Amino acid sequence: MDSKAALRWASRFLKTAEVGSSPWLHEEVARRMQERLDFIKLQPTHWAAWEPLRSGLAALQQVAARYEPARWHAVVVQPQELQVAQASLQKPWWRWSRWTQPVVFAAEGPEELVHMVWANMLLHQSADPQALIAQWHRALAVDGFLMFSCLGPDTLRELRSAYAAQGWPAPAHEFTDMHDWGDMLVEAGFAEPVMDMERITLTYATPERLLVELRELGRNFNLQRFAGLRGRRWHAQLLQVLQSLARPDEEGRLVLTFEVIYGHALKPAPRAKVQPVSAIPLQDMRAMLGKPSKI
Repeated sequence: MDSKAALRWASRFLKTAEVGSSPWLHEEVARRMQERLDFIKLQPTHWAAWEPLRSGLAALQQVAARYEPARWHAVVVQPQELQVAQASLQKPWWRWSRWTQPVVFAAEGPEELVHMVWANMLLHQSADPQALIAQWHRALAVDGFLMFSCLGPDTLRELRSAYAAQGWPAPAHEFTDMHDWGDMLVEAGFAEPVMDMERITLTYATPERLLVELRELGRNFNLQRFAGLRGRRWHAQLLQVLQSLARPDEEGRLVLTFEVIYGHALKPAPRAKVQPVSAIPLQDMRAMLGKPSKI
């Protein structure tokens, strides 16, 4: 992945984002991720939603209703997103829930540890996903859990084949396999990661509509992508190539596959490393001794 391009997209997102809305696919994936909460017995009393503008604003309200009256925070990494996120999450002054509404943070997230981190459709577009996973681990209290989703390697397989047939660079960077995400979670200190995936097939009436949807979802972070801007002739050729994605069994509509990966994992009590001299934080010592903390 081109990390600089990923950071530019994270900043550019605000220029086209509408207050109170998130990409349709992100909302749909968040709805499906919520169904997996039915299998988790832990009931968080304080949780954090990472990057709410991207992860599905409507779905976040449903998660908040599920765990009401739990406190929750929206974590916004890009400082320029603060105002938009606050406006999107703001509730009318006469609503009682306004006084318990989420507080929006920047960069590292809430200072107080939380019992659940909700991160929908973020990892595949992160410039440094391992650092992001480490942030989630630091934000969680012991026995808290992470819920996340992202795109998998089968995403855009029809478009990748069409580009390859033209001898063009790939239309997107390579997405990570769910087993590799599981390994990274364990390496970051999580335990008992559970991963699963599904394929969502979307159809489009025209190439133009397909391009609009892709632009809403992200950009091409592939290091080998076209080096410069394309002209009108190339754009016309692109529309013809996209038309080749039409399938007779879908009444001539254009077809794209999205592989969606879902995962959750626990933050276990820390284990002291056996060394001649060990320095253990007080928070970790409390967790290992089973003493209640103020969290």
